[in-house]
Amino acid sequence: MLFVRSLLYWLVLVISTILFSILLIPLYLMPFYVRIRMDRAWIHINLSALKYLCKLDYQVEGLENLPEKNAIFLAKHQSAWETIAFQAFLPPLSWVLKQELLRIPFFGWGLACMEPVAIDRKAGRQALNHMIKQGSTRLKQGRWLMIFPEGTRTAPGKKAIYHPGAGLLAQKTHSPIVPIAHNAGLYWPRRGFIKHPGTIRVVIGPCMPTTGMKAKEIVKMAEEWIENKVIELS
Repeated sequence: MLFVRSLLYWLVLVISTILFSILLIPLYLMPFYVRIRMDRAWIHINLSALKYLCKLDYQVEGLENLPEKNAIFLAKHQSAWETIAFQAFLPPLSWVLKQELLRIPFFGWGLACMEPVAIDRKAGRQALNHMIKQGSTRLKQGRWLMIFPEGTRTAPGKKAIYHPGAGLLAQKTHSPIVPIAHNAGLYWPRRGFIKHPGTIRVVIGPCMPTTGMKAKEIVKMAEEWIENKVIELS
């Protein structure tokens, strides 16, 4: 039954992604908040499908930690779940992501309408400069930024290097950071087809000021909080 339930969910995901991507493209010239509403409708459908088809739900702790002014989120990346679900309960986001995602038919087209900060990870220093420039612009526009500092999905119990880009952006813009930990990888494995029933826990950490701090110190501060909390959620 797990296979059948997971297959049904994947059908919902694929069909809804194609449909909503087609609907989003004509809205590209509309205000951002209009596109966000469409995006959240797609998210609601997929989270509902996970809940009722796969018996996979979630709970969020720490929403009271969100500051009044926009900030930079640094989050653990374990599965595809968080790329769908975060926008359901967080302020409107601009995602920092790899450029090749925008080339995926339908999904990438819809993603482009959400004005992400897309970087070419092979470009080295140039990619970092691009992220800082575009990220600074999004922050000035009042957007919240979502960054996965490890840069790739890591399985539960594993840890990758936390890259300094998010710290550099926070340092240059004097933006606070908000760390996020979760255990989605236990239920939606990073390379797994099966979606396991249960309740994913998401914990939003305290808002951390960065003024006067160096990039490495900022990233280290977020890393320690995230990794310690992930251990608690395992």
